[in-house]
Amino acid sequence: MNGFGLGYFAAGIGAGLAVLGAGMGIGKIGASAMEGTARQPAAGGDIRTTMIIGAALIEGVALFAEVICIILATQK
Repeated sequence: MNGFGLGYFAAGIGAGLAVLGAGMGIGKIGASAMEGTARQPAAGGDIRTTMIIGAALIEGVALFAEVICIILATQK
């Protein structure tokens, strides 16, 4: 296996871990938001807004990690 093969393999593992972590984080945010809304339904709008902002930040970090993995894989 040459250097390019290992780079692509490492990029695939890194991107997979980034997506896995982001999915777990967004799932945790969703579960916590549902629990908070169930406990206090009047605050549902504020909780939903905060959840969407948090999920967007997590997705941004995951996208950044995937771009870094692709860049590192294609470097010579």
